[in-house]
Amino acid sequence: MNFKKQKKIKLLSFDEVLKKELKDPEFKRGFELEKKKLEISLAIIELRKQKRISQAKLADKIGLKQSAIGRIETGEQNLTIETLQKIASAFNKKLVVNFQT
Repeated sequence: MNFKKQKKIKLLSFDEVLKKELKDPEFKRGFELEKKKLEISLAIIELRKQKRISQAKLADKIGLKQSAIGRIETGEQNLTIETLQKIASAFNKKLVVNFQT
């Protein structure tokens, strides 16, 4: 049998690829923005689940359509401070925004 010499391919883990990609400032900015959007979306979902409120009920409370809440929860909707404040008020929460270094 004639075996061809095979080139070894090193498979990288997701963390290794991400670490490499995050060295690119443009990629890092985009990644951080999407990460923040996801964190906000997950916080809203968690609040809604804790209070046992449907998307439709939350939408009603803040004057939006259910589909808008769906987009917010999937990170597809850019949020204004006004909308975030309405969401916080609907859950009797205080909206806090801060800048960290």
